[in-house]
Amino acid sequence: MKLHTSRGAVSPARVQFFLAEKGIEIECAQVNLMKGEHKTPEYRAISPNGRSPALQLDDGRVICETSAICRYIEALQPEPPLCGTTPVERAHIEMCDRMMEFELMMPMAMTFRHTFPAMKALEDQVPEFGEKQRGVARKRAVRLDKQLVTQDYIAGSEFSIADITAWCSFRFFRVAGFEITDETPHLKAWFARIKARPAAAVAFS
Repeated sequence: MKLHTSRGAVSPARVQFFLAEKGIEIECAQVNLMKGEHKTPEYRAISPNGRSPALQLDDGRVICETSAICRYIEALQPEPPLCGTTPVERAHIEMCDRMMEFELMMPMAMTFRHTFPAMKALEDQVPEFGEKQRGVARKRAVRLDKQLVTQDYIAGSEFSIADITAWCSFRFFRVAGFEITDETPHLKAWFARIKARPAAAVAFS
């Protein structure tokens, strides 16, 4: 297998974190997003949607989309489980992960894409929209802080893919002003707890 990835970007980091938790090493090919390499005909022949990451299988087939790649890896190597082991656990963790993706990561991404100066070259920015999305993400962070009062991880008592999605989002989008402060102490403690995992050091390296 070969992972077409982009060092430092949030979605590729999620896959790298997931692989590191599994103890799996895969050949990687870097795709430079800032240089527009994901838009080239050569890369679109691999990933039709032009997104990174993309997992190219040994038979030539390609799996795009971060969640799909992680689910495939989980099926290949179930231990340690990051997506649950029972039908109820799998559904609950999937729900939590999708919430983190759509309610936290996406608003952060929209803030970054529409307000961060370096993104002007890649995005037709609408700063007002970006600032509204900043508010959406911050409100979700406050709700997450309250959720973490009674549990150590986003999906409950065990670390899961939902923690990877949320942690990578906070880690990357701090450049857009999403620093975790003492106003959300439980979220801050959770972030430190995830950062202490050895796989976290691999995510953005």
